[in-house]
Amino acid sequence: MSNGMVCAPQPEAVEAGAMILKSGGNAVDAAIATALTQTAVDPFMSGIAGFGSMHVYLPESGTHQCLDFHARAPGAVTPDMWEDKLLHECEDGFGFILKGRVNEVGYQSIATPESLRAYSTALSKWGTKSLAEVIQPAIEYAEGGWMVRPHVRNFWLQHEPGGRVDHIEYLRASPATAKIYLNEDGSMKGLGEVIKNPDMAATYKRIAQAGADDFYEGEIASKIVADMEANGGLISATDLKNAGPEDAELLWTDYRGYKVASSPPPGGGVMVLEMLNILENFDLAAMGHNSPDYIRTVAEAMKIATVDKDNHVGDPRFVDIPLDRLLSKDYAKEQADKIKSGVKTHVPRLQQGEEQKETTHICAVDNAGNCVSMTHSLGMPSGVTTEGLGFVYNGCMGVFDPRPGMTGSLAPGKSRFTSMAPSMIFKDDKPYLIIGAPGGTYIAMGVVQGILNALDFGMDAQQAVSAPRISATSDIIEIVNRIPRFVQAELEADGYTFRRYPLGFHFAGVHAIRMTENGLDGGADPGRDGMALAV
Repeated sequence: MSNGMVCAPQPEAVEAGAMILKSGGNAVDAAIATALTQTAVDPFMSGIAGFGSMHVYLPESGTHQCLDFHARAPGAVTPDMWEDKLLHECEDGFGFILKGRVNEVGYQSIATPESLRAYSTALSKWGTKSLAEVIQPAIEYAEGGWMVRPHVRNFWLQHEPGGRVDHIEYLRASPATAKIYLNEDGSMKGLGEVIKNPDMAATYKRIAQAGADDFYEGEIASKIVADMEANGGLISATDLKNAGPEDAELLWTDYRGYKVASSPPPGGGVMVLEMLNILENFDLAAMGHNSPDYIRTVAEAMKIATVDKDNHVGDPRFVDIPLDRLLSKDYAKEQADKIKSGVKTHVPRLQQGEEQKETTHICAVDNAGNCVSMTHSLGMPSGVTTEGLGFVYNGCMGVFDPRPGMTGSLAPGKSRFTSMAPSMIFKDDKPYLIIGAPGGTYIAMGVVQGILNALDFGMDAQQAVSAPRISATSDIIEIVNRIPRFVQAELEADGYTFRRYPLGFHFAGVHAIRMTENGLDGGADPGRDGMALAV
């Protein structure tokens, strides 16, 4: 009998989680082991000083909830501290370019580090293994080394057309970071080269011995605070002490007889559910997958959800979010009728730019039917590593709006909106599809297309995450190079503007596990380095 399955963008992390399942651990144990290994082998996509959202379904205990651990603005921020530095907004509305890039790279770009305490909390609440046990694979990779994979290398080489810093600057942002990830002459490590991180290994050994609280209130915390104070960082001892996850109620909708659950704000589940509600009013299967009519319909639903997100969705502790209206079937029908009448939704933007997508995802299922879908991230990595600690801090301050009085404006203790949407679809009240993705604001767009592929077009998990995708988070419809040009031409004749990418796989890195009568099948996005592994 199968012990379950793990699916994620890194083979090393998948194997670590699978081995936890094989040793008798449950899906939560496997997910946390996978996450911690991801922080070692994909250290600019995730880290113990990051943030995320964990969707947990444990049928035997009746548990089904979200553990939210979004990063928060430090207590030292003020709403207008960066108002005079604003240059422009990113094209898709997920971040701002400021003079001096203070919100992108360096110590002021760091928001509260939430991930490690969330991992520890999840294990305490629902796991069967200790933190010391599940962190061991990460220690081994940090100490023994891991090979630079294609996606890691491509990320380092990436140039940002929208004005953000080139990604090499993350590797140069602090001496301790450069020491680990660059050669002595400042050049990048090559594909297949092995990176060892003894400082991270030592930190993780300390955590295994002393527990996660040491990071927030103990010896590691003291080193973090001293580094912040010495370099103008905003994080204080109080910010660290108060960091921690919160239990959150999931958002729900029905879609063609299935029940769909996803993460609440400040996560992006509301966008996934709103789009599904709108698209339920169309016979998508009859249109044909990625036909001109299908692309126009899905793109318009994406734009509508994006405008609603920009105007209404943020940290619910600071923003009054009209969830009842946004998730209403009546509202969805009104929007669907607009699409049917030919209305093109306009997505306002300050100026043009490009978003970054430093995030990763995990799907895990065990033999008892426990399921986890978790997205976790550094947001945009700050590039900062405290000497001797070995991990990179998040750069989450880059998404806050420097203009006071806006939905995403700066405020002490406030979380940024993210598109994270770890989701589960239920068929006859049993889990059928576990899905999620890394990819910035592309996340909700990738997840919704993965769901449509599985539910409307009958694809298995690998087919669902591999089919060509689109994205529309502005007035431009973005497409991969596998979308036929004759399809694009027909829509251009109708007045649509396109941006074609040379990539065959793009717009989030969707990962999924499907639970069928014949067993589990998993899908890892071919645009990333990962895999699905059953044990």
